[in-house]
Amino acid sequence: MLSLGAWNLVMIEMEFPVDIAPFLPRWVALLIMPVGFATISLHMIHNSYSKLKNRIVLLLIITLTIILFQWEFLRDINFLPYLLIGAILFSLFKGAPIFIGLGGLALLFFWRDWTPISAISAETYRIVVSPTLSTIPLFTLAGYILAESKASERLVVLFRALFGWIPGGTPIVLVLLCGFFTALTGGSGVTILALGGLLMPVLIKEGYSKVFSLGLITVAGSLGLLFPPSLPLIIYGVTAGISIKSVFLAGIVPGLIRVGMIGGWAVWQGKVQSVTRHNFNIGKIISALKDARWEAIIPVLVLFGIFGGYTTLVETAALISIYVFVVEFFIYKDLKYNDLQKIILDCSTLIGGVLIILGVAMGLTSYLVDAQIPMHLLEWVKSTISSKFIFLLMLNIFLLAVGCLMDIFSAIIIVVPLITPLGAYFGIDPIHLAIIFIANLELGFLTPPVGMNLFLSSYRFEEPMSNIYKSTLPFFLVMLLSVIAITYIPILSTWVIK
Repeated sequence: MLSLGAWNLVMIEMEFPVDIAPFLPRWVALLIMPVGFATISLHMIHNSYSKLKNRIVLLLIITLTIILFQWEFLRDINFLPYLLIGAILFSLFKGAPIFIGLGGLALLFFWRDWTPISAISAETYRIVVSPTLSTIPLFTLAGYILAESKASERLVVLFRALFGWIPGGTPIVLVLLCGFFTALTGGSGVTILALGGLLMPVLIKEGYSKVFSLGLITVAGSLGLLFPPSLPLIIYGVTAGISIKSVFLAGIVPGLIRVGMIGGWAVWQGKVQSVTRHNFNIGKIISALKDARWEAIIPVLVLFGIFGGYTTLVETAALISIYVFVVEFFIYKDLKYNDLQKIILDCSTLIGGVLIILGVAMGLTSYLVDAQIPMHLLEWVKSTISSKFIFLLMLNIFLLAVGCLMDIFSAIIIVVPLITPLGAYFGIDPIHLAIIFIANLELGFLTPPVGMNLFLSSYRFEEPMSNIYKSTLPFFLVMLLSVIAITYIPILSTWVIK
């Protein structure tokens, strides 16, 4: 159905062609959507059953369903939407991709409302051509190149030389390293899966308990989302129509506070547990800094480029990608040309998934806005909540639930248009609201029973979920305190606009 809607949009564009480049009409670029969705559909059908006859039956059922939905009288059957919503939710429960759920709901609502389903593809195109969205694949590519190289090993040596003499120094190293990689890749899961195998043995070797080590790695995977160039911050800025540069600046202090609180807990645990400590050695620091100097200055280059006014966000992302490529392939020579293909495929898979989710989520959001859901929600809140602090408390609880149940990218696209008018009504600065949102969703990744990081950690370390819950509980409480501080002390975020 998504492919059919995209094809309808292409046909409309062919009737009224607009060139987006010399000799390149827009409908040619739009062709990727019907072709892409059709290819994904065939891929999913191919992988649905092992027997060919079952796949053929499934294809016939899908074709019949599409034909049936052309019959207009079906729109007047009252129970049909509930039946279809139940089918979509059941498919998600059985493992269907999240974009199937978001796109399916958008299709159902638009179809029920007599709106052409090509509206979803139009919204997909609108967000994809956003001038700042190209930063997502560029920064993510840089993060993937670093993750596949030996950069993490060199940075571990550097951070251990700098902080290893402190009680709890190695956990601080882990927090800083994970924050660095998460800020670049934009995904806590990437950090847990890529660095977990490297960092877990280091913690165990130095005497930290397995429970503490599991909890720390699971939590540290999401600590970089408040630091530039975090992809969720970029998408939030695009969705809410606020300055991405201001959001980047606003996230620095709350991010440092969160890192400091987790680091403080780690220092205390370092004193409680019998762990190995390293002596402060200026020679080791200089040697480690010399080895990792090309990678250690990447955050400085990002901040200098964006906030120094020398490059735009997109230019910064492009330059960092080139810089990381040159450093890892030609200076350190950690990677070979053959490795580049795998890196680009892995990066493209992640970004492709993110963009599909963003596109169909924008379609669903468009329906919610057209149906005036945000306005109805605002009226309900006005009639039931009078205190700004009560609203913030309810918002915290709501966003924790959202963080448990949805990935951060689709949550931004769908939820931000709903809460933005509410924040304006209660006098919450849009920049402060952005940091509240991201901080809460970070915590949502750790909220039992279905926080995403909990499942990723269980998968990576082959541990039962009960062990993961136990290991992350102390860190969850520390993160909760940081969320409270970020929510109720707005100056931590709004200093940038004072």
